[in-house]
Amino acid sequence: MPGPLSEQTLAEFDQNGYHIEKRLVDDSTVREMNLIIDNSVSPALAPVEYEADVHYPGAPSSKNAPGGQTPRRLLNAYARDVVFRDFARSAPVVDRLRQMMRCQDVMVSQNHHNCVMTKYPGYSSVTSWHQDIRYWRFDQPELVSVWLALGDEAPENGGLLLIPGSHKLDLPPGRLDAALFLRKDIPDNRALIDGAIPANLQAGDVLFFHCETFHAAGQNDTGAVKKSLVYTYHCEQNRAIPETRSANHADILV
Repeated sequence: MPGPLSEQTLAEFDQNGYHIEKRLVDDSTVREMNLIIDNSVSPALAPVEYEADVHYPGAPSSKNAPGGQTPRRLLNAYARDVVFRDFARSAPVVDRLRQMMRCQDVMVSQNHHNCVMTKYPGYSSVTSWHQDIRYWRFDQPELVSVWLALGDEAPENGGLLLIPGSHKLDLPPGRLDAALFLRKDIPDNRALIDGAIPANLQAGDVLFFHCETFHAAGQNDTGAVKKSLVYTYHCEQNRAIPETRSANHADILV
């Protein structure tokens, strides 16, 4: 089992807003997850979010349009299969989160992420620059997402791009559009975007990133489906605000 994170690694996470752990999940687990996902997308096993649901650039215009039945996310991953639950509560993941968030009692959200992300060739959409916390409601904006790559991820197949240190920014509202994406027509935003780095991942690699880290993803221009398992965590004392989407379902102590 991997040892604890070093003080240098923790300092880099605090500074950059993300950390990549190489080969944190073994090949056999990755293969098992991929098989379950493949059996869950054709036909799609509900609940599912389709590319046509999000209306992002590149997405089909409706579910009746060509590519309209392209899955974007298999929702409720924690409840779908024990192999997904085992990863969510595994010691290598939870122990790192305890260090990053500086608390012992860590909870996984059932309301945010908690999904398998799929990105298909041909009908995948573009996700513009955003912070995940934009639509989440917690006492404190201190959550960490855990992104497990189930195959190679790079810009050419729609892999994530990250802006280092952007979780520390305090941007005025005018820097964001109506949907809370970074406006690309503002020079200061362009300078931020120009400093982005790709989160190049291989199967079994895990990306940890802060909920206020700006990130984006392009379309999948390869011939293979990209698949990732994603969860979001918070300390037990950092509670979801009642009567918001963040409190729809009880979170799980891991």
